Amino acid sequence: MDKSERASARTPSSGDEFKDVIKGLLKLFMLVIFLGYIFIWILMPTLIYRTKWLPVMRTEFGFSTYFGLAGLTLFMLMFPVLLLGCLGCLYLHLKKQKINNHVLREKTTGGGVMAAMRRPMLVKGPLGIVSATELIFLAMFVALVLWNFFIYLRNAFPMITPQIAAKRHQKMWQAMLEGMAIRIGLVGNLCLAFLFIPVVRGSSLLPVLGLTSESSIKYHIWLGHLLMTIFTAHGLCFIIYWASMHEISQMVFWSKTEMSNVAGEIALLSGLVMWATSYPSIRRRFFEVFFYTHYLYIVFMFFYVLHVGIAFCFIIFPGFYMFMVDRFLRFLQSRDNIRLLSARVLPSNTVELTFSKAKGLMYNPTSTLFVNIPSISKLQWHPFTITSSSNLEAEKLSIVIKSEGKWTTKLYQMLSSSGHTDRTLSVSVEGPYGPASTDFLRHDSLVMVSGGSGITPFISIIRDLIAMTQTTTCELPKITLISAFKNSSDIAMLDLILPASGLELPTALNIQIEAFVTKENEPRNEETKDIKTLWFKPSPSDQPISAILGPNCWLWLAAILSSSLIIFLIIVGVMTRYYIYPIDLNKQKYNAAARNILYLLVLCVSIMMTSSATVLWNKKKYNVESSKQVQNVDVPSPTSSPSSWVNKEIESTPQESLVQCTNLHFGERPNLKKMLLEIKGSSVGVMVCGPKKMRQEVAQICSSGLADNLHFESISFSW
Repeated sequence: MDKSERASARTPSSGDEFKDVIKGLLKLFMLVIFLGYIFIWILMPTLIYRTKWLPVMRTEFGFSTYFGLAGLTLFMLMFPVLLLGCLGCLYLHLKKQKINNHVLREKTTGGGVMAAMRRPMLVKGPLGIVSATELIFLAMFVALVLWNFFIYLRNAFPMITPQIAAKRHQKMWQAMLEGMAIRIGLVGNLCLAFLFIPVVRGSSLLPVLGLTSESSIKYHIWLGHLLMTIFTAHGLCFIIYWASMHEISQMVFWSKTEMSNVAGEIALLSGLVMWATSYPSIRRRFFEVFFYTHYLYIVFMFFYVLHVGIAFCFIIFPGFYMFMVDRFLRFLQSRDNIRLLSARVLPSNTVELTFSKAKGLMYNPTSTLFVNIPSISKLQWHPFTITSSSNLEAEKLSIVIKSEGKWTTKLYQMLSSSGHTDRTLSVSVEGPYGPASTDFLRHDSLVMVSGGSGITPFISIIRDLIAMTQTTTCELPKITLISAFKNSSDIAMLDLILPASGLELPTALNIQIEAFVTKENEPRNEETKDIKTLWFKPSPSDQPISAILGPNCWLWLAAILSSSLIIFLIIVGVMTRYYIYPIDLNKQKYNAAARNILYLLVLCVSIMMTSSATVLWNKKKYNVESSKQVQNVDVPSPTSSPSSWVNKEIESTPQESLVQCTNLHFGERPNLKKMLLEIKGSSVGVMVCGPKKMRQEVAQICSSGLADNLHFESISFSW
């Protein structure tokens, strides 16, 4: 292909230009809606909103015979966010089509304001590694929280007079404490409104911002700490107030038509248990305790609704609504038994599992897959980085599992033991989840720094670049992989860079591997351990891994979000107009708890109906081809292959080219500062995945200003 043909291949067509315009308009529309949504939160505690806007809006929505008081918050605060979710789905659908058309990105330079905003500003501290952009948005959110708190108090305290306090048999400080307790609870709702958005794995909002659910976990942690601090203060203020008023019996009061104190206390207690077990020292040492107690979010949200009422809950429901849709879709996907093809058992206590994958399932490098093996634990789900490339292996998907915890150790022992002869293993999965797009091609050089099993996301990137050498003629970035291992046996993980199919490293890929063995001063003179490969027998119920909503998943997700909301509105409108409203009109207040439970039930039913119908439709359409794909897979016999990285005595195999571009270093740690500053190129992408200290060191080098061409990106799955 000559230069003119290459130029024409890179030039976007008129159809692509039209899609770019549509995507630009969608992002602009989404920005306007989001700013309007934030403006409502800014205006909500002010007197202008409460005295002028609110009465008018209640007249229009609040006293509707179809939606009651819930109509106002539903249309003002829930509808805009769900509309953002649907627009995000349309944007990602157009973006996915463009990626599938292999439209390449332009190279970037090292400087610029945007590059500076993405660089780490804080490296060490309780927030972890935080970029300038993240710090600015965090400061803006904290400012919004403080604005709500002080404006609520400024407007509430002047209304508390000695005369009003005397009528209620209160002292002034008691009246002010009660007013402050109520306003603190109102401020907490701001955090709760955003709490669930970062943990929606199939979110249509995060990818629009270039985020993934894994990279957004830290935002969920920040919001959770802030939320529980505020709600704990809210509860303590009321307890102190009741004790001072000799009304401690209010703690066990459950009103039939108003706010329930008992429900609020149950919600707070469940939140405190989740909060206590989420601290790093407890979460890392007792992961199962953290994992199981976090299911108390169901108790928290249920009793929170009973505490404040469904009309008020629509203020914080949008994020939770999208989380419920995502959670039910994950439940439906986890019902399938997935076809496990093979397992490569490495001497470094590492296992590579290879699954059958539907041909139409596409995912990007650094994506993750959640795995459940019922024979080990029926409830535990663990995320693992996908090492395969959907462009390189159309019908296979691989993950790497390092034996480090109880669950992973049991799996490794099960597969490595000689007694494992039945060659069957039941596995369920959720995912894959990952970035909507990648921008590796915009860099001249890629530097990947890994520690131990942190090499796994970089294996997926390298395999994807190998696939690009077969499909594109553009210049690929130079790759430098810096890997630190504790023992020489861990070097066998480099064997996973090439798939088990025997593909050789292409000459078009410029790659250099620097492997460091930190706890051994010289190679061990021992026999080479074999890499054992197990092949598993198929079961009639096995299915390949496929997208739960099919190839057009984003369009189907938009359909679920919109149709479930419409069904919910219709059912609630009819139920309120012809059942609840007549009771309220006859001055017999409808039981508040029953009303809240009915709303929640209708909400869940509408989500389950639309999600189940969509999943069944896609399964009916694509399952015939998937079943044939599974049944046509042959089962070879178990095999073994040597791993001879230390002595570099390797036969003429695909790994030979990989060994030749690898330098081994024993008894030393990589001098990351020297190695990174020596990398040439106008734009160098620096990615790191490994221990906390390694991530901090790389981030500090990239943010030091010693080299303007370094662009940092942390890939962490340890939170």
